[in-house]
Amino acid sequence: MASLIDLLSEYVSQAFEQAGFDPALGKVIESNRPQLCQFQCDGAMKGAKQYRKAPLAIATEVVEILSQNAILQSVDVAPPGFINIILADSFLLKNLSDIAHDARFGIGKTNQPQTIVLDFGGPNVAKPLHVGHLRSAIIGEAIKRLMRFFGHHVIGDIHLGDWGLQIGLVIAQLEEQNIPLPDITAEVLTEIYPKASARSKADEAFSKKAHDYTVMLQQKNPDFIAIWKKIVEVSRADLTANYNDLSISFDLWHGESDADQFIPQVLDILKNKNLLRRDDGALVVDVTQADDNPPLPPSIIVKSDGAFNYETTDVATILQRTKEFSPDKIWYVVDKRQAFHFQKVFRVAKKAEIASEQLQLLHLGFGTMNGTDGKPYKTRDGGVMRLRDLIELASSQAYEKIQSSNYIEADAMKDTARKIGIASIKFGDLINHRMKDYVFDLNKFLSYEGKTGSYILYTLARINSILAKTDGSTQDFSRISNAYERDLIIKILLTAQAFQNAAEQQAPNFICENAYDISVAFARFYHESSILNEACEQTRASRLRLCHLTRVLLLLHLDILGIEPVEAM
Repeated sequence: MASLIDLLSEYVSQAFEQAGFDPALGKVIESNRPQLCQFQCDGAMKGAKQYRKAPLAIATEVVEILSQNAILQSVDVAPPGFINIILADSFLLKNLSDIAHDARFGIGKTNQPQTIVLDFGGPNVAKPLHVGHLRSAIIGEAIKRLMRFFGHHVIGDIHLGDWGLQIGLVIAQLEEQNIPLPDITAEVLTEIYPKASARSKADEAFSKKAHDYTVMLQQKNPDFIAIWKKIVEVSRADLTANYNDLSISFDLWHGESDADQFIPQVLDILKNKNLLRRDDGALVVDVTQADDNPPLPPSIIVKSDGAFNYETTDVATILQRTKEFSPDKIWYVVDKRQAFHFQKVFRVAKKAEIASEQLQLLHLGFGTMNGTDGKPYKTRDGGVMRLRDLIELASSQAYEKIQSSNYIEADAMKDTARKIGIASIKFGDLINHRMKDYVFDLNKFLSYEGKTGSYILYTLARINSILAKTDGSTQDFSRISNAYERDLIIKILLTAQAFQNAAEQQAPNFICENAYDISVAFARFYHESSILNEACEQTRASRLRLCHLTRVLLLLHLDILGIEPVEAM
């Protein structure tokens, strides 16, 4: 089923073509002047230079053809050449009914499903999750759910940092404190890593020991492998609990260690293709291209001391993924500040033909989460807040806001507060385009007004309250009684376009914006229309059907975003 925008664009494009103009000029958008019209097209202005004709004249010719179309209530020209469109109510009702009877609500599904490996999460073992891990996890989860909804086979991989220097540091510190294997817990690791990290900066001997232990681990020393397995086991259990709180899951719990076995194959490929060269003791691959300004430095594959680095591991991971999954795409939801790293990794993989020309390697970068001071978010004492503490803070503040509510059962109060708190965090992040830095303001995110998760949940709770007072039966849509009802219907009909935009741009903010637009339109409809007390039975039934459809659609939006709904607020 084509989206409403696509359908209107098709009609307008045909009119442009019939008038002798390029059909590509017929692209329709939602009107930015809703007081004048519902939809508009500015193709006449774009075509003026091409056809050496006044945009007003072009638009007039197109409108003359469009005015014969029965789906339009009106279509006219506004200077300097805008085509303004208002749809007939009969057309809106038919499309609304089609959506209501469609299991996918008019949102298309791909005819060419692809396999996508989605790399997101990326925490290091032996460390607790903190707010810096938030964006990768919740953006990645939303993209995973969205692309699955469109019919793609998506494999979510957490890509643990479990094979680098941080493991050597932890092992060295565990040894210094004489902590035996059975006593290693998540709480112990939380204390160990900061101590080891700080000590390595001040104690050269300790730093060397940690480095040596890392090399010995990577050489499969059995004693260190045993400690490493315990660290990974404990860390994974703790990480799983944290991610479960956020309704985030992974298909694979692979890490750098899983790619380690593929490094020798990577080296063989690079050698056989004469891509490796010696540079100051290191083995590197030149990746700069003629149009690079400035030129890219070479990718270091083997360091001068014989060790491997993240670039080596990431190339090996691409090799592993191509062998195991034969993907069409590999997407990385990672901080945008890592763009330079991925540019080099992708070029090595392509140059070595580890990744085929057809395989899409894409870095889906994201901006930083900043505090109200505009700097990367930290706790009041200047430290990095643990993710678990952030969830607890949001939940407790949500609890304070709802504990006076008469609509929430006492035994559901804490669970409702937790859902509101997490919804506030996730929606507050996802409403921003992923590439943007944004200010994390929990008080604002918990507000029942504005573009917040709390507002969306409140809208759902209000609809639940209305529907709870009915017998649950619904009838089809029969009429549009006022402008507020009409506006809500249009927002609902634009849902398919929002989902399409989100999928094409890998940007969940389109889903958030659409959920908000529907919620705002519903609030106006609710305040300006009689629903339960409507005297006309046919109008009452139609409006209740509209409430029901709004609820189902908002639930779909929240599910894609990984946000749990609440029954009441």
